[in-house]
Amino acid sequence: MSSRAVIGSGPAPAIRATAALAAMELRLALRRGENLLVMVVIPVAVLAFFANLGIGPLGTGPKAVAALRPGTMALAIIATSLVSLGISTGYERSYGVLKRLGGAPIARWSIVAAKIGAVLVIEVIQLTLLAVVAIAVLGWLPPASPDLLRRSVLLLTGLGLGTMAFAGLGLLMAGRLRAEATLALANGLFLGFLMLGGVILPLDHLREPLATIGSFLPSAALTDILKAALAESAGGELLRPLVVLVVWALAATALAARHFRWE
Repeated sequence: MSSRAVIGSGPAPAIRATAALAAMELRLALRRGENLLVMVVIPVAVLAFFANLGIGPLGTGPKAVAALRPGTMALAIIATSLVSLGISTGYERSYGVLKRLGGAPIARWSIVAAKIGAVLVIEVIQLTLLAVVAIAVLGWLPPASPDLLRRSVLLLTGLGLGTMAFAGLGLLMAGRLRAEATLALANGLFLGFLMLGGVILPLDHLREPLATIGSFLPSAALTDILKAALAESAGGELLRPLVVLVVWALAATALAARHFRWE
């Protein structure tokens, strides 16, 4: 047997194996009807419904869309990185899929990286879809501010830190709890973040102590960062939401890495 054949029969390089796993994760996620409902339909439906409802301080029309877009973008990130990732990973662990993957000739970090990579791809699709619906259906126009660099940095910062925070929470639940408990808790947290996390109504419209509690939630911090990225002009206090989201991202990631069990 030639040396070329021996080399070709070895394990795939880590990057190529991770990319293949990420592609598989992406296909599986897009085939699950319940995943598509949570990840795609709900954020778009929330944006369209509340933009035309005319309740509270939001009003209707393009101004309502502009007020709602950051929150629905945060909602899409939560739905994918917390709910979808957490539940699917929990059931993979319950069915023994993770145990078999963990014993395969591939580093375990590659498996986690593949899952996060698939999550990021889906989130980009979600945010693009929300922008298309806002512009083509609801009549929203992007701000004409030339500060594209600042917007891009804030948007990528929110996407990265938000994914770290909520994926960390999802993997922590999936790696420690029964699949059924992960299912219930992930959906419960999703509703809690929707109601108390500044996703639809600003925190200053909540009564105390709910407003104070909401200000420490990662959903509120993520929404504030996305608001700054989409605002017509620079302004607003960003230090607090950045600190809150960084703390959640680091804590959730560290706890998931420490306490995750593969079987």
